[in-house]
Amino acid sequence: MCQRNITANILNRQIRENQVLGFQRHYHVTDPFIKRLGLEAELQGHSGCVNCLEWNERGDLLASGSDDQHAIVWDPLRHKKLITMHTGHTANIFSVKFLPHSGDRILVTGAADTKVHVHDVTVKETIHMFSDHTNRVKRIATAPMWPNTFWSAAEDGVIRQYDLRESSKRSEVLIDLTEYCGQLVEAKCVAVNPRDNNYLAVGANGPFVRLYDIRMIHNHRKSLSQTAEVQTLCDKQKAIPDGAGQYYVAGHLPVKLPDYNNRLRVLVATYVTFSPDGTELLVNMGGEQVYLFDLTFKQRPYTILLPKKCHSGSEMQNGKTTNGVSNGIHLAANCLRVSQHQSSSSDLSPNLEHIKQQANEAFARQQWTQAIQLYSLGIHTAGQNNAMLYGNRAAAYMKRKWDGDHYDALRDCLKALSLNPAHLKAHFRLARCLFELKYVAEALECLDDFKGKFPEQAHSSACSALDKDIKAALFSKNDSAEEKKSSSSIRFHNFSHREAIPEDEIILRERSFDYKHRYCGHCNTTTDIKEANFFGSKGQYIVSGSDDGSFFIWEKETTNLVRVLQGDESIVNCLQPHPSYCFLATSGIDPVVRLWNPRPETEMENGRVVEDMDGASQANQRRMNADPLEVMLLNMGYRITGLSGSNDASDDEEENNEGQMQCRTS
Repeated sequence: MCQRNITANILNRQIRENQVLGFQRHYHVTDPFIKRLGLEAELQGHSGCVNCLEWNERGDLLASGSDDQHAIVWDPLRHKKLITMHTGHTANIFSVKFLPHSGDRILVTGAADTKVHVHDVTVKETIHMFSDHTNRVKRIATAPMWPNTFWSAAEDGVIRQYDLRESSKRSEVLIDLTEYCGQLVEAKCVAVNPRDNNYLAVGANGPFVRLYDIRMIHNHRKSLSQTAEVQTLCDKQKAIPDGAGQYYVAGHLPVKLPDYNNRLRVLVATYVTFSPDGTELLVNMGGEQVYLFDLTFKQRPYTILLPKKCHSGSEMQNGKTTNGVSNGIHLAANCLRVSQHQSSSSDLSPNLEHIKQQANEAFARQQWTQAIQLYSLGIHTAGQNNAMLYGNRAAAYMKRKWDGDHYDALRDCLKALSLNPAHLKAHFRLARCLFELKYVAEALECLDDFKGKFPEQAHSSACSALDKDIKAALFSKNDSAEEKKSSSSIRFHNFSHREAIPEDEIILRERSFDYKHRYCGHCNTTTDIKEANFFGSKGQYIVSGSDDGSFFIWEKETTNLVRVLQGDESIVNCLQPHPSYCFLATSGIDPVVRLWNPRPETEMENGRVVEDMDGASQANQRRMNADPLEVMLLNMGYRITGLSGSNDASDDEEENNEGQMQCRTS
């Protein structure tokens, strides 16, 4: 009887502890906590830049790797250094990972010396050394369900798989990007889906992010090895079997790539990671913004295969449609009546009406980012079914003109037109967006379609001005295309010339899926290891480091920026959230690891908070588009005012000036 009571008590206690833990994990990152996030401690121990951080599964240990070629295991809760060991690497360490289910005993490191080392930290010994890569190893990935297996991504363009149960002490090639992307391709990051370990994401130079089915690739490589003697040349080119790869890309980037090359901007995925539930993929795109891809509800880019002929809405219903809107430009003439799903201004709740009014006032003050954030809040609150809010946000994007804004505006215009095909301003703005995205012929078709549907607007000053701009661009299109072709960066020739890559790769790129959300404000042009991560048990927030020494926190669903903190004297590269607490570890150029948590409500001073988030974001946008001399001046703290580009009136609204961008003082 006594024994049964003791057992029952133990079981009840375990149930209560699990319930508390579940509650804690579910609510450990909330908006009030984010607003009070501040610096708790600085962990001193490295003598070089700290390039990588990794929590163990329980969150009571933190590992770090550095340019000093040492790995340190910390007790972050007590701010203590537990283990310091030289890893045997002869160059900068870029990645460090605890091997799952190893009792936190096995640590894997990858470095610029092209080596992958496996360490037993309890005895401070390197137990395996792999030398199969031929260029810098940038990332290591592990899988929760595969305790003896891990992967590496290196700048030789190869993803390798390791199994510590094998006696050969060699790795095998899982994916060789050079087989279908050319010799200049470099793999920069790799991650395994935490919920389905059969899927692996790879980021490389260029705008495309790749998702692979490991099982299919293994079977394919096995079959190739068995039939190597009778392979044809065509078989050898087919490095990835049909259905084993899926590509993701921000829809405007393939089109903008020549422009970025001409401005010496390198597009490269510096970090990829999956959401906690494995349904989303987050990508920090170097030279651009942070993107979230939905792996369940996929959508095609609107500009990757824009048709050049008129398509009605009904014709595209069974074709290439996404999110209920067509990839085509033209809308059926018989669809001019307002959709039954459209919510007019009078349908807005008092709360939504207040949000809309605030957004309109911010727009009138030329505070484009504030207007965008308020419209985004309204769209999220309205359940994404209000055409007016989408149309207004598109106008704000077009005024702000940050990288990717015109493409987001195009998406908003198409969404507004799907909700209300009679939305005049959305239709006109769509033509303007196509022109700004250099789809000149499509822009002219869209504008002609607009004139036919809204003849009273055909001779307006805005319509005439756009018509003039489009025809002038068409006249000089061939010359400018030749100039861009001759001056494009050789580094990305494989991404801009169709003949340089196999047909299978071209098809995969053309079948890419578009992003769901975009996060702006940070700058990622200086380093190629900059991370972006989900923060919270359900990934409610997105965090990313920045070249200005700050790190940025956004709400995932609204994409609104909610917090900016100064995390490094130079650059924040790494951000790793604790698995179960509102606790964040960051590192960068400084030789320290910084720990962040919600500060007490009585602690009024927080010197690390960047109060002017809009100003910091504008400065970073200018930094991303600056030439090397300007970047040097920005890093020295100089203020640079003015922004190139004209303000084109997109409709009959009052034309506003964009104002000046200023760097906050360093």
